[in-house]
Amino acid sequence: MRTGSQAYPGAAVLGVEAAWRTGLGMVRYIGPERPTALVLARRPETVAVDGRVQAWVIGSGTDAATRGSDETTALRGILSGAAPVVVDAGALDLVTEAAAPRILTPHDREHARLRDVFDLAPARDDRVAAARETAEATGAVVLLKGATTVVAAPDGWAATVEAGTPWLATAGTGDVLAGVVGALVAGAVARDALTDAASLGALAASGAWLHGRAGTIAAHTAASRAGGAPITALDVAEALPRAVAEALGDD
Repeated sequence: MRTGSQAYPGAAVLGVEAAWRTGLGMVRYIGPERPTALVLARRPETVAVDGRVQAWVIGSGTDAATRGSDETTALRGILSGAAPVVVDAGALDLVTEAAAPRILTPHDREHARLRDVFDLAPARDDRVAAARETAEATGAVVLLKGATTVVAAPDGWAATVEAGTPWLATAGTGDVLAGVVGALVAGAVARDALTDAASLGALAASGAWLHGRAGTIAAHTAASRAGGAPITALDVAEALPRAVAEALGDD
């Protein structure tokens, strides 16, 4: 994880928490001093030095407008490497130069800006068609976040995933999603199960589903009524182990 900033340190905490709770054996975090301290306070088992990784998550809780030249150079190095990269928020501006296998995770406004960079016409109401077009133009899997999340691969494959609960629309849940998807991709690389863009797309869709299921579990845990109750992003991360257990048939 190379996420978070002095201004937005919580994104690093949420993404790292989500990666751990999705089932990784080790999570490595690289970031500025303040988010690093908060990550280690929350998850002291996190490794906070550079080293070998199977996949990267970058950009969550960062702002391209305030990013320093050293950080830009480091992110470009990640995006030109062989390890797959989940590209979120403040790193999306760098994908024009990317060569690594990658999953882009924009929300609708970020998606519109991304399409501008690639000289694509403004997206219309068909979010699936728009995501497919962006995926083809960028050569990356696009995970377009929303109440209905759209995942599209450069070859035209696409899937939609329902959020599961309206309470998931709260600050920080995108950072949790990035951590979940990054964890699934890293696990697939470790098992030699990541073979092509189609498998990367399936992992992105699986991450979106797992994130939605965790949100539903958290909302229903917070209240006894059927519609659930308000939750926070950290609630979603903490519900991930149960969602993973259900997916594995262990619940």
